[in-house]
Amino acid sequence: MTDRTAPPAYDRTERPGNVGLVLALAIALVGAIVVASLLPAPAAPKFAVGLLALLAVAGVFCAFAYAVGFLRFPGRSTHLDIARRIADSFSEGLLVTEGDTQIVYANDAYLELCGSRDPAGLLTVERLFSGPAEVSEAIYRLAQASRAGRAHAEDVRLVPPLTGDAEVGWYRIRVRPLGRDGARHTNLWTVVDATADRQRQENVFQELQHAIDFLDHAPAGFFSAGPDGAISYMNKTLAGWLGYDLTQVGSGGVSLADIVANNGSTLLTAITGGSGEVRTAQIDLDLKRRNGRSLPVRLLHRVAFGQDGAPGASRTLVLNRTAGEEPEEDLRAAEVRFARFFNSTPMAIAAVDPDGKVTRSNAAFAKLLPQALKGAAAWPVLASVVERDRAALKEAMAAALDNRGDVPPIDAALEEEDGLPTRSARFFVAPSEDAGKKGATIYALDTTEHRKLQEGFAQSQKMQAVGQLAGGVAHDFNNMLTAIIGYSDLLLANHRPTDPSFQDIIQIKQTANRAAGLTRQLLAFSRRQTLRPQVLQLGDVLTELQLLLRRLVGEKVEVDLKHGRDLWFVKADINQFEQVIINLVVNARDAMPESGGRIQLRTRNIASGECAGFGEASLTPAEYVLIEVEDNGSGIAPDVMAKIFEPFFTTKEVGKGTGLGLSMVFGIVKQSGGFVFPASEVGRGTVFRIFLPRHVPEVGEVTAKPEAAKPAADYTGQGTILLVEDEDAVRAFAAQALGSRGYNVMEAASGLEALEVVEREGQRIDLIVSDVVMPEMDGPAMFAELRKRGVTAKVVFVSGYAEEAFAKNLPEGDFGFLPKPFSLKQLIETVKASLE
Repeated sequence: MTDRTAPPAYDRTERPGNVGLVLALAIALVGAIVVASLLPAPAAPKFAVGLLALLAVAGVFCAFAYAVGFLRFPGRSTHLDIARRIADSFSEGLLVTEGDTQIVYANDAYLELCGSRDPAGLLTVERLFSGPAEVSEAIYRLAQASRAGRAHAEDVRLVPPLTGDAEVGWYRIRVRPLGRDGARHTNLWTVVDATADRQRQENVFQELQHAIDFLDHAPAGFFSAGPDGAISYMNKTLAGWLGYDLTQVGSGGVSLADIVANNGSTLLTAITGGSGEVRTAQIDLDLKRRNGRSLPVRLLHRVAFGQDGAPGASRTLVLNRTAGEEPEEDLRAAEVRFARFFNSTPMAIAAVDPDGKVTRSNAAFAKLLPQALKGAAAWPVLASVVERDRAALKEAMAAALDNRGDVPPIDAALEEEDGLPTRSARFFVAPSEDAGKKGATIYALDTTEHRKLQEGFAQSQKMQAVGQLAGGVAHDFNNMLTAIIGYSDLLLANHRPTDPSFQDIIQIKQTANRAAGLTRQLLAFSRRQTLRPQVLQLGDVLTELQLLLRRLVGEKVEVDLKHGRDLWFVKADINQFEQVIINLVVNARDAMPESGGRIQLRTRNIASGECAGFGEASLTPAEYVLIEVEDNGSGIAPDVMAKIFEPFFTTKEVGKGTGLGLSMVFGIVKQSGGFVFPASEVGRGTVFRIFLPRHVPEVGEVTAKPEAAKPAADYTGQGTILLVEDEDAVRAFAAQALGSRGYNVMEAASGLEALEVVEREGQRIDLIVSDVVMPEMDGPAMFAELRKRGVTAKVVFVSGYAEEAFAKNLPEGDFGFLPKPFSLKQLIETVKASLE
């Protein structure tokens, strides 16, 4: 062992200063001054000059010594000496190097590894550890890391070790940079003898191997599976029972579904527990051998749950039930457990004899098919099934009684009982045998709710498809109506009211406006119309609308309005909401008998907890304002109720209805974020319930008020306008209308043509009026490209769809919007407002 009191083996640290030397130097200087004062006058100057020269030489030497590091200040030396002592006390070998080969410092432990007591025997790590290829590769990686100035660690195995009498030595070597000293890197190397740790690890591994060997040859099976059903471990005993090779287990090749028969794996993965709980279940089931045969077993299945309640890996002990007969007590207990499971399962199960009579059933079967248990007539199991489905179910049962496999399931409707609505069920029939007699087992699932959801989903898909078709038709039709209305305005501007053709043009425009109203209804149904939502207090809106409603229904029909207290605010388009109420009231009026009737409009707040009470599955729990429109008219038949929101469906006579009123109601409510649900009883009346979501106004947000009438405006103007429209008729009308008002108009038939015009004209363009849907490049893509090119001209989009349908695809920026169809006046007003 190295003597810890000896001087450090390799160190540049200087010793601290000596106070005695300082006092001696001071006494010498005082003595020199005294001698100079005693010398004769001619010799005194020479002595002083010589003394000063001596002191100057000493000062130059000290400065040089400090510069090269031979001389240091005592404070710093003290700190370095403390750091050296701490490093020398480490049991790990420490080595500090500059560059690749220059050693700056090495502690005693490292000297011991080198087998040396003086600096002459010091070796770098690269020279100290040399041996087989794997050792050289590890040292090379460490050297590369030190040159790159990054930390790295390696474990190397040496035979024989550097120290000691063992046959093998393990060393953990680390290198990390200490920073740059001038132009060279300084690195700290740490070498730790890890031989003892490795030996402990090998001992633990060998003990683990022994434990695994004991478990593999245990007389019971054992496996462990993750929460996803993947088997991570299986002992040799169980693998032998099932015919699996152990190399296939644990690599994701085998799961619970592969070894558990008849979907029994769901019983294992379905066990739940609380936070930190450990659950153990005893389960009797069949395992599936690799050759397809069954193996009856009893499982002791244990699952531990984490603090978050998530299940961990399972530990399952497998007992082979074929090894011997079960004691009589175990058989009775198993029979009791089976009876409990049989009667508590929600699936209806029954055993039938060859005559179709039920010999055994559970509680769910008795609830679903009560008539099947009475056995009054032949094949009583068919008693609760409607007539049209009995033949199919009887044929399936005959196939099972004939011991035919793979009998397809049968969907059948069940007859009404005690006024309950029609129900449905799916029947699965399988062959069975009881006491040597052939029979069949019937499994039935109540599919009433599933069928309702399926029908609702199909209806929703149908409505969506019809809405997309209606929206597309309305969009294309709007382009034609824009041209018709626009050219009618141009003709009216050039004709006097006394001209013979003036009234004909008026008729053309009015007809086009009526057609535009139909397209708005189609867009409302498809939820692609433009809405201008405002904060509304529905009580005030309905109160103002009440007078108009009474005029619409006439004198024989009474309109009654009742408001709930403190109604919440909603956010909706006031004009569209008024149209919804008007359409519902007009439909209610048409459903009244000739003697008249009564229509009630009611409003109230609906809290989130009240939503479930309405029995509507699609009504999301939230806070709503409810508007009910109820009449005591003739009501709506059930077969008609399923179609009332479809466009163009009407029960009115030809010429008295378009079939778009309720479809528009449906679209406007949905586009406003609400729900509409009808309920009706033939002969007693109908009620429509509209749920609009509550809106909490922000600070400064108030309900909109009607604007005061504005004086006639001057629609003439100046400026350069780029008109982008793929419809030739619409583009020609708009160009003529804007040109006649004093604007300089440039035309483009697509977004690409518009970019070429902008590239040519530059900043001369004041406003761009563009369609949204165009070939080659649409309006939003053109808008984004213009902003990328630094074009700051204002943009007004024109479309037959709603603004919200494309605004989300636009980059940030201001743009105007003009819905189609538009009149000449609306076009000029929009352009004038955009250029101001």
